[in-house]
Amino acid sequence: MSVAKVPCTIVTGFLGAGKTTLVRHVLENAGGRRLAVIVNEFGDVGIDGEILKSCGIESCPEDAIVELANGCICCTVADDFVPALKALLDRPFPPEHIVIETSGLALPKPLVKAFNWPEIASRVTVDGVVAVVDGAAVAAGRFADDPEAIARQRADDESLDHDNPLEEVFEDQILCADLVILNKADLMSADDVASVTGQIGKTLPRAVKVVEAENGQVPIDVLLGLGARAESDLGSRPSHHELEGEHDHDDFDTFIVDLPAFASPQILVDRMVKAAEQHDVLRMKGFVDIAGKPMRLLVQGVGARIQHQFDRKWSAGEARQGRLVVIGEKGFDRGAIRTLITG
Repeated sequence: MSVAKVPCTIVTGFLGAGKTTLVRHVLENAGGRRLAVIVNEFGDVGIDGEILKSCGIESCPEDAIVELANGCICCTVADDFVPALKALLDRPFPPEHIVIETSGLALPKPLVKAFNWPEIASRVTVDGVVAVVDGAAVAAGRFADDPEAIARQRADDESLDHDNPLEEVFEDQILCADLVILNKADLMSADDVASVTGQIGKTLPRAVKVVEAENGQVPIDVLLGLGARAESDLGSRPSHHELEGEHDHDDFDTFIVDLPAFASPQILVDRMVKAAEQHDVLRMKGFVDIAGKPMRLLVQGVGARIQHQFDRKWSAGEARQGRLVVIGEKGFDRGAIRTLITG
């Protein structure tokens, strides 16, 4: 029996960065590797798990995709993550590589630390932490403050700490990375790419490769096999939340909107755009029934930028019930958002 540790890749990144698209790309190009996926979501509805399970990939069957929806994985390591990882390792034919997709609000460092727990330390290693960045969103100032303004403020007052929870999460994810994927590069100008790459470079405390991508299309050999052994390299991965214990998600809120059938995708998209613009919604994702269509529509929004595609046929006997997960900063108007979207 081989005593080699099973490599694990942690895929982190802010809400809507394209983590699930990247993971699906890995599954579809596994090259015969026997894979497993642990996917964690902020909220109770497993939309990302549904997207991955609809792949139908032989090397990663549905029962090798484990969903954790009891809270952000960085705060539920003992209760959820470690038992899920052990269950995968104890399978008759354990995976050869495990991909872990964190929620968009998770901090990766507590998860990396968990790989030193005695229950799993001899069996797994962190092959690499891959941070996926929504380049277009960052270029628009969506998930990080102006770094030059922050630098000036810090120069004036060294005791000044971050007061933007979005920026803190975004930076903590990058600070822990072994590889940064600048996703959605096709939506950016050359100047935007240079600017965002520069911002990321200023944040990183060490030399980390930044790779541009469209729709999470990155060669598998670039993503897997980094050999970082990140759990043995915690000191080079600083965190804003280092001394705070559990990560506090009180700044964010999520709820579910039950969707009726729509006559066309555009009707729903227009309503989602209006809701995002009027109520500063961070993220929306879900499935919807389009009247007369045999396939369900997958909709995903980052701010007011909405993407949609038909992802699979409705199964025989399956209720064609649409659901949309909405995530934003605490205090947004649930009722007004629900009314705008459902009409």
